[in-house]
Amino acid sequence: MTQTTRTYRMQARAQVVQRTRERILVAARDRFLEFPYDDIRLADVAADAEVTQQTLLNHFTSKEGLALAVVQFMGPEIDALRGTVAPGDVAGFVRGLMRQYEALGDANVRLAAVAERIPALGAGLQLGRSRHIEYLEEAFGVQLPEDARARRRALAALYAVTDVGAWKLLRRDLGHSRADTTRVLQSLLRATLATTHTP
Repeated sequence: MTQTTRTYRMQARAQVVQRTRERILVAARDRFLEFPYDDIRLADVAADAEVTQQTLLNHFTSKEGLALAVVQFMGPEIDALRGTVAPGDVAGFVRGLMRQYEALGDANVRLAAVAERIPALGAGLQLGRSRHIEYLEEAFGVQLPEDARARRRALAALYAVTDVGAWKLLRRDLGHSRADTTRVLQSLLRATLATTHTP
């Protein structure tokens, strides 16, 4: 076997492994969006991905490892749902959040509910929180105080009014329409931004 043939076979094998991994992630994503964490069985994810459960475990080690990988895998999807927002564009920011939360919010809420007892899920939620803070800073950073402590407080306030929990309260618990929820979140965000320079 020549070096070229060996290299080609190694590359082909790596591509197969990557495609298998992506197939498992897509199947797991679909399950996590539809079912509570505790109701998801690795055997079902493996069957959906057309692999054995052992193959799934070879890639992700455990259900927790799979869940964390799905959170990371969904980063580009979340970015696409949010879209690009011009700095300071409250309406555009909330439209992006609503696209994200309408598509993924229920699964996010379910995941958060079990994260306290499953450390790997807590790590996934922390990753999501960090991304949300970055998204807020990109959109509203120029409007935030320069002082580090005041900026941190302002970001915490912005986070509180744009977190998936606010969406859940309005949409699921109080039964508001998507349009009404959008208007309420825009009002809350504008009011919070108006107070960010207050000591």
